[in-house]
Amino acid sequence: MFTSDFKLLQPERSPIVIEYGVFILLGIFSGLIAGLLGIGGGLVVVPILLILFPLIGLQDTGSLVHLAIGTSLATIMFSSLASIYTHHKHGGVLWPLFGKIAPGIILGSALGASVAHYLPGDILKKIFGVLEILLAINMAFGKQPAANRNLPSTIGLNGLGLGVGAVGSIMGMGGGALTTPFFMWCNVAARNAIATSAAIGLPTALAGAAGYVITGWNAPNLPAWSLGYIYLPALLGIVIPSLFFAPIGANLTHKLPAKTLKRVFAVVLVVFGINMLVH
Repeated sequence: MFTSDFKLLQPERSPIVIEYGVFILLGIFSGLIAGLLGIGGGLVVVPILLILFPLIGLQDTGSLVHLAIGTSLATIMFSSLASIYTHHKHGGVLWPLFGKIAPGIILGSALGASVAHYLPGDILKKIFGVLEILLAINMAFGKQPAANRNLPSTIGLNGLGLGVGAVGSIMGMGGGALTTPFFMWCNVAARNAIATSAAIGLPTALAGAAGYVITGWNAPNLPAWSLGYIYLPALLGIVIPSLFFAPIGANLTHKLPAKTLKRVFAVVLVVFGINMLVH
């Protein structure tokens, strides 16, 4: 629900132009990452929001982690649309594969949001940190796919979707960091794996964000302009630039060395993950 009685830490809250300015810069970065690597941007949005929230004067009453994750999922709803459109134009999205995995993704995302609601912020933060480091290691050093491995059956893909949706919802990401390497392991071409993972980010974000709105609807001590566990000023500031930069990132996928980019990005994720664990 919308709240208006939220107390702020000292120093006083930053001017609105500064607040939206930092969210816009985050939107540019997350949009590029979403399109370029097909991972939805949540792996960077959540830890950066947790750094920015106290800086703009939001008090940590135990809900900031939930607020960052819910807001991240809401931004992915919009950035994934722009990314999907661009990947589809290039013929990269494997829609039959998307249709087989989407039901499990939706169910898993809703379940993940429900579980996250009952986890204390500190515990949720530690889980995020550990998973982010593991994902970074896999991104940097994941094995090449076996020559004779194929995609699992529809039942298997729905089981995969259930797990990916739950983890994605708990971490505020679209799930592409999980599905892209798996698809490549199953001999899906890298271009198609990234594009299809970008498409999968949409149902993950839709179901997950809805779950964070519902579970946070009556949560106490949320800031003004919060819709459940979604902070609307951050959502607006991030979404607008990400809509423009996600297609740019998607176009760059077809021009830049994805392997090198992923290893550089993995280092960034490890730094974020360690920061989540120690602070």
